[in-house]
Amino acid sequence: MVYNETHKFVAVINKDVEIGKALNAIAHSVAGLVSLASEGEKEKMSFVDFVDKEESVHKNISGLSLIVLRGKNNEIKKLRKSLIENNVLYTDFTETMTGDTYKEQLEKTLMTSEEEMKYFCITAFGSKEILDPLTRKFSLWH
Repeated sequence: MVYNETHKFVAVINKDVEIGKALNAIAHSVAGLVSLASEGEKEKMSFVDFVDKEESVHKNISGLSLIVLRGKNNEIKKLRKSLIENNVLYTDFTETMTGDTYKEQLEKTLMTSEEEMKYFCITAFGSKEILDPLTRKFSLWH
């Protein structure tokens, strides 16, 4: 596999969300992101197997960085709109997707307007040329 230098992963975490919830949100969101990717996009995601000294294989890890940023809820909403406008592959995770059963989470989401939505995170994969200007204003998450 050829290493891809033109594309990247990015995640923006809501800076008001506590770390445990943020980690849960990013895990769900990245899993969804990869599941949505076409075969061509998956190729650009540069998944490789890492082999250690004892020849034990650590399978299917992207050779690309996943940059984790932080922002406010309204900034994540604006980024989501920009990702849609630029046809960038993305997923998001909201407060309505937590607690209870998944059926209750679906119902909570259905009953929440976009304006009321509290985003825990958004993840995206795309060309650096498009993503860099869209995410430049966010700071690194720490």
